[in-house]
Amino acid sequence: MSKELPDPDAGETKGTKEAKEVRDAQEAAGVVAADAPAQPKPEPGKARRTGARAKKDTAPAVIPTAEWSNPLRDPQDRRLPRIAGPSGLVIFGVTGDLSRKKLMPAVYDLANRGLLPPGFSLVGFARRDWADQDFAEVVHQAVKEHARTEFREEVWQQLSEGMRFIPGDFDDDSAFEELRKAVDELDASRGTSGNYAFYLSVPPKFFPKVVQQLKKHGLADAPEGSWRRAVIEKPFGHDLESAQELNSLVHDVFEPDQVFRIDHYLGKETVQNILALRFANQMYEPIWNRSYVDHVQITMAEDIGIGGRAGYYDGIGAARDVIQNHLLQLMALTAMEEPASFDAASLLTEKLKVFRAVRLPDDLGEHTVRGQYAGGWQGGEQVSGYLEEDGIDPASSTDTYAAIKLAVDNRRWAGVPFYLRTGKRLGRRVTEIAVVFQRAPHSPFDTTATEELGANAIVIRVQPDEGMTVRFGSKVPGTSMEIRDVSMDFAYGESFTESSPEAYERLILDVLLGDANLFPRHQEVEESWRILDPVEEYWATHGKPAQYASGGWGPEEADEMLARDGRSWRRP
Repeated sequence: MSKELPDPDAGETKGTKEAKEVRDAQEAAGVVAADAPAQPKPEPGKARRTGARAKKDTAPAVIPTAEWSNPLRDPQDRRLPRIAGPSGLVIFGVTGDLSRKKLMPAVYDLANRGLLPPGFSLVGFARRDWADQDFAEVVHQAVKEHARTEFREEVWQQLSEGMRFIPGDFDDDSAFEELRKAVDELDASRGTSGNYAFYLSVPPKFFPKVVQQLKKHGLADAPEGSWRRAVIEKPFGHDLESAQELNSLVHDVFEPDQVFRIDHYLGKETVQNILALRFANQMYEPIWNRSYVDHVQITMAEDIGIGGRAGYYDGIGAARDVIQNHLLQLMALTAMEEPASFDAASLLTEKLKVFRAVRLPDDLGEHTVRGQYAGGWQGGEQVSGYLEEDGIDPASSTDTYAAIKLAVDNRRWAGVPFYLRTGKRLGRRVTEIAVVFQRAPHSPFDTTATEELGANAIVIRVQPDEGMTVRFGSKVPGTSMEIRDVSMDFAYGESFTESSPEAYERLILDVLLGDANLFPRHQEVEESWRILDPVEEYWATHGKPAQYASGGWGPEEADEMLARDGRSWRRP
C-alpha cells in the first residue's frame, strides 16, 4: 500500500530534524565544514506526510558544543591521526623552487594520507599571467615529480577543485583585493570557515611588504571564530637588530602565537627523536652530562656548491645560513633540560635557558674558522671554486665553511665544548650530532691491545640515513686480547614499516592545526643572533676566509682548531 505524501510546504519531519541536529553537532566538532553544502531537503512527493503544518522558518534544536562529543574521536586512540579542520593555504612566491619541490608536493602528500579536510583550498600568488587551470597544471607537474606518496587521481581531483591563482606584484593593491575576493569565494564554495595560513616563500626583503599588504586589505584579520596565521621562511633577519625590527613589524600585524617561523630541520623525524632518545629512556640521561661527556660535535655538510643561489648566498654565508638556525637549534635540543611537557611553551622555556647560557670563546681567532671552497674534483668531475661561480664577486669574503666552538655555562655542561661546523663542497651530504664520551678512567689492558680503540660515542644521524649509531669497544675474535671500535646501528627505514614523512608535511600540518612545538619563537631567533653576531663582526675585520679543496672536509685551520684542544673532527 502506498503511503501518504506530505505537502511540500510542510515543516521538517522528525528524520530531517535529526539529520540537521547531527550535522550541526558535526560542524561544532569540526568534522564537517560549516559552509559545506547542506543535505538536500526531501523533494515534493517523496517524503511521508507529517500531519500538522509547521512554520517554514522554524529552526531545529541545536546540541550545544559543550554537551556533544564525537565518540569516534577519542583523543587517547592513537590509531586516529591528527587531521586539520576546515582551512586553506596561500603561498606567496609560489613559482619558486621551494614551493615547487617541497611545499606543493607536501600539500598533496598530506591530502593523500587523509590529513587535510575535503574542502582544503590552495591559493598561489606570483608574478605570472596564469589562470587557475594553469596553476593547477604547475602543481600537478610538481606533485608528479616530487611527491613522496603514490599519485591517485581521485585525491588530485578533489584537491585541484580548491586551487586558485592570483597574478600580481607585492605592491599591487588590486592583486590583494583579488586575493581577498578569492578567499571569500572559497569560504562559500569550499567551506574553509575563514581559516587561512599565509606562507611567505619569498626573499626576506619582501617580508615587510607582504605582511603590510595583508594588514591593509583586511586579510590578516580573522572573522569571528576563525584564525589567520603567517608562515615565514628563514633567514629571519641578518643580525640581531634586523631580526628585532622584523619581529616588531610582523607582530604589529599578527599576534606572536600566529607567526610560525619555519626551520625545516625541526620537522625531521630524527630531530624530534632527540627528545624521545633522551627523555623516554633511562639508559642515556644519567650519562648525558659533564661527568661522562668529553665534547659534542654537530655537523651539517653538503656536497654541492651554491648552484644558482649566488644572489641570495653571497653576503650571507654559511654561518648565517645554517649555524644561526639549524645548528643552534640542534644544539639546544641536545643540551636542554627535560621540559615539563611536550608543548610549545615548555620547549621554549628550556631552549632559551640553553641559548642564554651559551658563551663564546675569549679568542675568536683561535676557536672559530671560516673558509671558501676552491676548485677540485668532486663526484668524479672537476668543479669550480666559489670565487669562479657565476654571479660571485672575485673579491668576495663570504664564507662557504664555518666552524665555531661554544660553551654552555650551566651545571650539566660546564667545561664541555660544543663544536659546530657546516660547509659546502665537502666530502658527502650528511647532518649528524655526535656526543663523544670520555675515555675509561682506568684500562686493565696494555696499550698495544687498545691501539684501535677510540672514544665511545652516540651519533644521531639526521640525514640522509636517518637513525642512530652507538660506538663502543669490543674484543676482536682470536687468541690475543685486542680491542677495536664497533658500531651498533638503529635505522628508521629498517625498524618501522611506515616511511618517515617529509619535514614540510609535518610542519604544514602543524601550522593548520596551530601546533607551535616545532617552530622557533621570536625569542629564540633573537638569542641565536646574539650568539652569532660577535663572530660575524670579528670575521668582518680579521683577514679572509681560508681556502679548502672541493671534495675534502674543510680547511686545515679547522683541524688545527680541534687539535689545540687535543681532539679531532669525526669523519661522518
